[in-house]
Amino acid sequence: MFSTILIANRGEIACRIIKTCRTLGIRTVAVHSEADRDALHVRMADSAVHIGPAPARESYLRADRIIEAALATGAQAIHPGYGFLSERLDLIAACEANGIVFIGPNTGAIDSMGDKIRSKQIARDAGVPGVPGYDGADQSPDVLRAEALRVGLPVMVKASAGGGGKGIRKVEDEAELDNAIVAAGREAQAAFGDGRLLIEKFVTRPRHVEVQVAGDRHGNVVHLFERDCSVQRSNQKLLEEAPGPNLRPETRAALHDYALRLSHAIGYDNLGTVEFLVDAATEAVFFLEMNTRLQVEHPVTEAVTGLDLVEWQIRIAAGEPLPLAQEQITCTGHAIEARLTAERADEGFRPDTGRIALWREPEGVRVDSGVAAGSEVSTHYDSLLAKIIAHGPDRGAALRKLGEGLERLVVLGPGTIRPFLIDALRQRVFAAGEATTLFLSETWPDGWKPQPVDEAMRNAVAAAIWLTARKPAQAAGPWGSLSGFRLLAPAGRPATTHLSLSVAGQSMPLAIETHGGVLRVTSPGGTHHVATRGYGPDLWTVTVDETSSQVAAVCDAGGLVLRHGGFEGRIGIMLAVEAAAAERGAGGESGDSVRASMPGTVVALHVAEGDSVTAGQVVAVLESMKLFMELKSPATGTIKRLAVRAGATVAAGDMLIAIEPD
Repeated sequence: MFSTILIANRGEIACRIIKTCRTLGIRTVAVHSEADRDALHVRMADSAVHIGPAPARESYLRADRIIEAALATGAQAIHPGYGFLSERLDLIAACEANGIVFIGPNTGAIDSMGDKIRSKQIARDAGVPGVPGYDGADQSPDVLRAEALRVGLPVMVKASAGGGGKGIRKVEDEAELDNAIVAAGREAQAAFGDGRLLIEKFVTRPRHVEVQVAGDRHGNVVHLFERDCSVQRSNQKLLEEAPGPNLRPETRAALHDYALRLSHAIGYDNLGTVEFLVDAATEAVFFLEMNTRLQVEHPVTEAVTGLDLVEWQIRIAAGEPLPLAQEQITCTGHAIEARLTAERADEGFRPDTGRIALWREPEGVRVDSGVAAGSEVSTHYDSLLAKIIAHGPDRGAALRKLGEGLERLVVLGPGTIRPFLIDALRQRVFAAGEATTLFLSETWPDGWKPQPVDEAMRNAVAAAIWLTARKPAQAAGPWGSLSGFRLLAPAGRPATTHLSLSVAGQSMPLAIETHGGVLRVTSPGGTHHVATRGYGPDLWTVTVDETSSQVAAVCDAGGLVLRHGGFEGRIGIMLAVEAAAAERGAGGESGDSVRASMPGTVVALHVAEGDSVTAGQVVAVLESMKLFMELKSPATGTIKRLAVRAGATVAAGDMLIAIEPD
């Protein structure tokens, strides 16, 4: 067994691996970029090595720096986690050259499955059925277009070397086909350094079901049952569960059989996942791909089997045989996992960034997280913050447990999809175990929106907490016991404080009067009477018009981040006189403008100052957390000013291009 393991990853999965290493008595070495110097995985590990600047291509994707860190710290093995270098042959080759064990499958297995085109050919030879499509060597746009039309729309245009939802486009209209091929190829090249594409027929109502497999270096291979991962957005999973609900016994058996056939065919010798599409109507099974690494959703398999899959990975890499034979592996109960990401589900799952002001994990469920209060969420890496996993004796119990856990989870700072996840669990289709990959588009065809918020009540609560938190500590002695007084005649009415609140760019005035410890808050939406009581720096009991509730809030000089009712977000608060002064000193930009729809990096500008543009013309490309978005001109006119250069990092809402409309 190894005495020291270096973890070539960050965030949630690095923390997860460290926990297992602790139980095995193995020393851990973390690596980190400049942006992750104070990250949670760095604090948890026994030691840490700085490997480069914030961009992943200059740090976490540098196999040479990973090897240097392992040699410098005496690490005998490297665990790659998932993503980054987990399926990169150059890291494995470097490990072999330096006498370091790579905790993962052999080079041949990764190579054969890493290329989607080749993997489909191997699967066919092993008797595993695949989706009809094109996986030929000719990658010219004309051939790809012709093959897509031959297969018949709708089709999926997919990166051959892809994963994680990158380099994938669904095409239903022939007019969209050329752009989809170009965009998918560009995204694949940027994400994987390989722009090759394949075409697959789109299964009209598919379920995404995958089988967890494990093999050792003694020729043994087993399956650890299946997971359903059908609830997705942009081909990235949001909810996963084990076992797959509502599958016929023969379908379940076929999934396990196909996964084992493929694993034996490539001599698989670590943990991996074979992914399938299952037609929701016929339950026909089609091979999709194999991920030759640990999956994000592995905890639901751990929950129903009672096994530690990271421990299995380590023991297999150390040369040990599989801990259990197939007949010894059992599935007990049901488990569901929700991925918590730093995204705004109400804005098309736009990535969000910033400092986490408050993080409180619920009891009664498993939480695999990579952040804590004070952690910084940046545009450089994936938006995943944590996974919340519930296990119960049956699916209904697991569903209720997960919903309760998400309700109790508190995270303030960047926007997260927590409210969306709660709503998704309550939908009839998901509750019945009937979700397909069309779940989001069919449930919310116009995009998910949160429940309406009583804005006047929210503003009253925010103002009351902010004013209460700003009060100086009461002085000791007789001076602290004095109440307010006037040297001249009484004022005849309570003093009034005027505030200016700002939410999502919208400003509004508030007037607050104090009546015997109760604040009377008046805004354009109405008047509320509010009393507050703080419990520590971030938890409050707030009584609004005689109705009490628990509120989480973190105050600062510019306002507060608040969770109240259905609202989670930042509210800017200033004294009215300060807001007026700031407004007088602010300048504006006339005409229309193109603004960053999400925080990220401007990877391309397609116009120059003085150029003429038409409404809908693509003028820039923005990259955020490995996703690319084309930004279009809102009007026909002339480029007045470029506010940024290509390569600049921008925040959501930043102006990029000013346009003078015709």
